[in-house]
Amino acid sequence: MRKKIVFTGGGSAGHVILNLALIPLFQKEGWDVSYIGSKNGIERDLISKVDDVTYYPIETGKLRRYFDWKNLKDPFNVLKGTYQAYRLLRKIKPNVIFSKGGFVSVPVIVAGKLNKVPSIIHESDVTPGLANKIAIPLATKLCVTFKDTEKYIKEKDKVVHTGAIVREEILKGDPAKGLRDLHFTSQKPVLLIMGGSLGSKRINEMIRANLDELLKMFQIVHICGKGNSRHSLHQPGYKQFEYLTDELPDVLAMTDVVVTRAGSNSIFEFLALKKPMLLIPLTKEQSRGDQIINAESFRKAGYAEVLQEEELTQEKFLTIVQKIYQERDRYIAQMDHYEGDFSIQPVLNLIKEVAK
Repeated sequence: MRKKIVFTGGGSAGHVILNLALIPLFQKEGWDVSYIGSKNGIERDLISKVDDVTYYPIETGKLRRYFDWKNLKDPFNVLKGTYQAYRLLRKIKPNVIFSKGGFVSVPVIVAGKLNKVPSIIHESDVTPGLANKIAIPLATKLCVTFKDTEKYIKEKDKVVHTGAIVREEILKGDPAKGLRDLHFTSQKPVLLIMGGSLGSKRINEMIRANLDELLKMFQIVHICGKGNSRHSLHQPGYKQFEYLTDELPDVLAMTDVVVTRAGSNSIFEFLALKKPMLLIPLTKEQSRGDQIINAESFRKAGYAEVLQEEELTQEKFLTIVQKIYQERDRYIAQMDHYEGDFSIQPVLNLIKEVAK
């Protein structure tokens, strides 16, 4: 009998990327793969591009830390989503559930516990998000990227340190092809701006306000997020995209310096590729502060510089970007000391073990 696995996770690309890396590996070994996600989340768009994965949408509510009238309605959505997930799991009868987190994953993990289906959660950041905090007591195992995460977990017997995981295709980019496709030259460095899958209004504004100055130093690839492109901006050496998929490995390969948020998945991919970074983490008003912790850990290790959004001025931004490029060899040398291997194998092995 073929084994079955259900993946869940969504809300942002960071909650889907690892699932996208794992799915083909299970398909190759003959597993039936299903995905439970939200009705309109980014996970539905991303998974729809993968062959032979059955996608099941459920109701979900956002678990907010602030007052919003939707907080009154969302608990009922979570309950409805849990009931839907419960019925789906009874129908699918999976051997295991793998969750990358996000609000949609909570009903699935709860339903898994009710159906006695073992589940594994993956936490990328130093501190677990609210959804994972709720779900961890109900899960079988918790994979963590940072060793320090264990300090924040009560159920220490569930914690497995699997380290950072990087998609294999990211490591196979061709810099010459990237330059050729974008009509860039090899004689001028490339600056990549990446504000997360949903984009960053503040970073986008900073780049556009300083575009002329930046183009004196760099060719620029600006990934600005869905719906955030500015069609009026056309300058030689400047390319903007809402997002990149198949072209991303080649663009990363040709990049010299990265300006980005501090989501764990992205910054570890840049570390694996040895790309010096300027990290501008989400503020505590915008998030739970996880990116601030991620960014500080990379700054201490010597992999990146950090500029808090509250301190973001044109002068500071330009000065730090220029400094990172001029001292790029120092950052790369520090990255050479990183001891992890970025392998997906430990997670793959754990899922198979729990599925037994």
